[in-house]
Amino acid sequence: MKKILVIAGLLCFCGPQGRSQSAAVEATTQPPAAPQQNTFFPRNWIRGYSDFEVAPSHNEPDLGRCMFPQPTSAGGATSTCTAYARYLMSGYLEFQPLGRTPARHIFLFFEPKFSFGRNIPQLSYGASMEPIAYDRSVGVGFQLRKNFEIRATQHQVDYLGRYSKLLGSADLRTNGPYGLYATVGVRWSFGGYGRTGTPSAY
Repeated sequence: MKKILVIAGLLCFCGPQGRSQSAAVEATTQPPAAPQQNTFFPRNWIRGYSDFEVAPSHNEPDLGRCMFPQPTSAGGATSTCTAYARYLMSGYLEFQPLGRTPARHIFLFFEPKFSFGRNIPQLSYGASMEPIAYDRSVGVGFQLRKNFEIRATQHQVDYLGRYSKLLGSADLRTNGPYGLYATVGVRWSFGGYGRTGTPSAY
């Protein structure tokens, strides 16, 4: 009788219910499988941010276009060289349209910044939103292991409106903040910053 009870107990444990319980335990110990990404236009293939900033009086960004202090021949508060911004609008966009093959690690980026204002430090402060400059960086990058990236960047500045012409004796005739340049660099992201969990992550 005791043998029959032992055998019955073993059958109950090893039966379908017992096997399903053991399978459930194994399933909980296995890491979740990575989601399969589309070959083209995977999830979050476009990402970025936008930003708007206002500079309080006596804190206006200097775009390096006008002399400071300005010469008396510039006209003082009536000077036409007023490239000190009150408002800054900027953003950042990344495009990573491929979700498979080694090409999934390639991305394009675009970083525009617009400056607006009409101010002369210590002489004239206003709330004007007159356009001054369009500053932008564009480039291509390639993701490496351990949150490293290789980036090739081209930067350029275009002056807008009346700033495309000579603005009197206070005008330094510069070609904008940092001017025109191209760089090749390495970026390292840490502390969770970046694109953790995006299609191209290693």
